[in-house]
Amino acid sequence: MKPLISILLILVLGIFTCSCDHNENSTTETPEQTNPLETEKQDVIEKEPAPASIKTETEIAQKEPIKKPEPKKMQKRKAYEPLTDEQLRKTLTPLQYQVTKHEATERPWTNKFDKHFEEGIYVCIISGEALFSSKDKYDSGCGWPAFTKPINSKEIVSTTDFKIGYARTEVRAKTGNSHLGHVFPDGPKSKGGLRYCINSASLHFIPKDKLADEGYGEYVQLFEETVKDIPQ
Repeated sequence: MKPLISILLILVLGIFTCSCDHNENSTTETPEQTNPLETEKQDVIEKEPAPASIKTETEIAQKEPIKKPEPKKMQKRKAYEPLTDEQLRKTLTPLQYQVTKHEATERPWTNKFDKHFEEGIYVCIISGEALFSSKDKYDSGCGWPAFTKPINSKEIVSTTDFKIGYARTEVRAKTGNSHLGHVFPDGPKSKGGLRYCINSASLHFIPKDKLADEGYGEYVQLFEETVKDIPQ
């Protein structure tokens, strides 16, 4: 009988012990299971660099102003210094000297600018002052360069001469006091009706693309698409 009681006691104690262990295990907090996809996503987010801040054009312009190229400075012409007669003889060719200082006339149809129609301006061979533009030059058939008007009327001086027996209107360059030629009232009517018949020997030509470099930048606008008149 005693052995049976002992066995029952052991069974009861065993059942009680198992029940306690089960309750203790059930009340113990188990760590939450982590979703592997969420873990991988979190790792990617942590590894991705923070997006760079995008600067607006206004912010860039305020911090880093754009430097505009400086406009090319206009070359200035050397101021005219009158030369003595001896200096002129050394500076000019014999024909240029005779034409400008002694009112000689060069041969027609064989002179330098009779058939010359490149774009540019014609200046006084002595003073360098602007006289005529290629835009006002035309082929009159007279054998000398012909223009409908001067580029700067203030530089032209008119006088009357009787050297060939009748009156003609001589034109001279004011600054250099040089003889240029004559003006006649038989020019194109649509352009004012005048013909400035000028000796090539009294002129020096400045091409359009060299005007600024040689100090005649104010005349470049004559050859632009929108033509502006030069003050006379």
